[in-house]
Amino acid sequence: MEKNAKIFLAGSKGLVGSALKRCLTKSGYTNLITPEIDELDLTNQQAVADFFAAQRPEYVMLAAAKVGGIHANNTYPAEFIYINLVIQNNVVHNSWKYGVKRLLFLGSSCIYPKLAPQPMKEEHLLTGLLEPTNEPYALAKIAGIKMCESYNRQYGTKFIAVMPTNLYGPGDNFHPENSHVLPALIRRFHEAKLAGSPEVVVWGSGTPRRELLYVEDMAAGCLHLMELSDEQIAPELLSYPKPCFVNLGTGEDVTIRELAETVARVVGFKGRLAFDASKPDGTPRKLEDVSRAHSLGWRHTVSLEDGIAATYRWYLENPEYKR
Repeated sequence: MEKNAKIFLAGSKGLVGSALKRCLTKSGYTNLITPEIDELDLTNQQAVADFFAAQRPEYVMLAAAKVGGIHANNTYPAEFIYINLVIQNNVVHNSWKYGVKRLLFLGSSCIYPKLAPQPMKEEHLLTGLLEPTNEPYALAKIAGIKMCESYNRQYGTKFIAVMPTNLYGPGDNFHPENSHVLPALIRRFHEAKLAGSPEVVVWGSGTPRRELLYVEDMAAGCLHLMELSDEQIAPELLSYPKPCFVNLGTGEDVTIRELAETVARVVGFKGRLAFDASKPDGTPRKLEDVSRAHSLGWRHTVSLEDGIAATYRWYLENPEYKR
């Protein structure tokens, strides 16, 4: 991509989108289009078509999505499938219609079957039943992948996708009930430290294993793929029936106990850790195979402890996110 190429970044305010915006700006890209929702409603078909006709972006990075944890997915399944499908349909179709050179679609590791072999390879997509709690969201993301793939096959577009593992970092959601495990632990240990609590109780047995990727590493991986030449991506990502998407992860996982111990150490909590085994553990393991990303020249650079420390610093410096 030319440094002055017109790049449409959809969803620039979220955890993923804000990291992509920082990464693009840091790398010298100067012509970013990042409309807010009050300027462009991506669920409005005509509005999106008008936007593409007027702006004619050369590249698109689609990070806009309705996202949430288990509770939100269970409570609003219709919204999760409808909103995500409509956004994808509008942006991908108009990217083809108006000649976008390359599109990057952001997915999620929840696309894989609940009982997928570990580590999960791209080829495991659609080989088993999904996790029921986030099935509508996962189905929307799978449809987005297949839409990119179908347009590539029929129209010769260069639409590719990434499936990041569990992400964390600046801009995360630290809500005490609705956040994911890592930001929830950061908040819990921080508040326990301030209160002088002797103990922090962590849900579950502590034995499930999770893979976590620092969001700045994810953004670097996305930009790396966008900057590869057509000749470099064609053999892997534009050669159906090979998958048009790449796992982005560390290829390493830790137990929830190890994760909690690391957070406690970073935050400076000196009390005891207790595990409430009466609470649900969730999936025993979710680990991505990242050999495909490595073969394309990307690998993560930020260690888990360094990433947690950077996230904790950001949390302390941005008290408005302690919602």
